Amino acid sequence: MKNIAVLTSGGDSPGMNSAIRAVARTCAHYDIKCTGIAEDIQD
Repeated sequence: MKNIAVLTSGGDSPGMNSAIRAVARTCAHYDIKCTGIAEDIQD
């Protein structure tokens, strides 16, 4: 595995910051590219 993308549903979700941090740190440890996907939708 060379790439991981992180996609969240947005809004309030307890523990999501910790989960994203864990994914990013694990990717850094194993030299895997980690991509965060953000979409800012405004009405």
